[in-house]
Amino acid sequence: MNASKLIFAGALVLCLTPWIDAPLALLAGLIVAQITANPFASVTGKMTHYLLQASVVGLGFGMNAVTALKAGEQGLVFTICSIVSTLVLGWYFGKRLNVERKTAFLISSGTAICGGSAIAAISPIIKSNQKQISTALGAVFILNSVALFVFPFIGNMLHLSQHQFGVWAAIAIHDTSSVVGASARYGQEALQTATTIKLERALWIIPLSILTVFLFKNKSGNIKIPYFIFLFVVAMLVNTVIPAIHQVSGIIVAVSKTGLNVTLFLIGAGLTKETFKAVGARPFIQGILLWAFISVSSLLVIMHTIS
Repeated sequence: MNASKLIFAGALVLCLTPWIDAPLALLAGLIVAQITANPFASVTGKMTHYLLQASVVGLGFGMNAVTALKAGEQGLVFTICSIVSTLVLGWYFGKRLNVERKTAFLISSGTAICGGSAIAAISPIIKSNQKQISTALGAVFILNSVALFVFPFIGNMLHLSQHQFGVWAAIAIHDTSSVVGASARYGQEALQTATTIKLERALWIIPLSILTVFLFKNKSGNIKIPYFIFLFVVAMLVNTVIPAIHQVSGIIVAVSKTGLNVTLFLIGAGLTKETFKAVGARPFIQGILLWAFISVSSLLVIMHTIS
């Protein structure tokens, strides 16, 4: 085994230990990415997608469906308003910055709904090329990485409650992996609130995909439905109505959190120097402006309306 594989494997094993949480796992991946390229990139790309979904479903065994439903109802208005405003602003910023149309739309979709999942769903509908997809994913994942470290710090500094932070993370952080990672670090209630609202938000991929078919006049566009969300709901219901599952639910949740750490490590390992360079200044500025808007505006509303 060569040096790059040894470094990667050693860091990955470290992420399986209880001493590494979500931000540290992402940081480990980022460090590995700068030292050496991911020697298993062809395998870990698909693995990350399925591992994240399995981890999120597993976390459902640690949540109560009744409490989650209340959190989801409260976050519905925030979700609709933030998605619409982000898409409109994304179009405006993209036009002003002269960002290529499809790239701008992918960045806006990723910011508005659920990061990489939204980009993956929308890209085949608008028939985007690999450079457009890579640019959008790069911008979104770079900002996700920042959010995973910054949001818990800001939440503690502003003394946000668990519920407030959960709503904020679900609305303002792009990708599900970083939402779950940041909220898990803040607390169990924050994790339950954030995961529920974020997955509710992810379902908006369906109406956005339908709208995209008409906007880009692509009659053959296939719409991807995030079916794993329904498995997450089933896991919550099982945990709520079948008390016997509590004997093993703690183990399932612990394994799922470890799976999330590995997911974040793999995401970090993909953020190489080439990824940063490939994004380009204008698309990245568009991503930053959108992220700043949704982060600040949602935080101000949450602090004044949610206890």
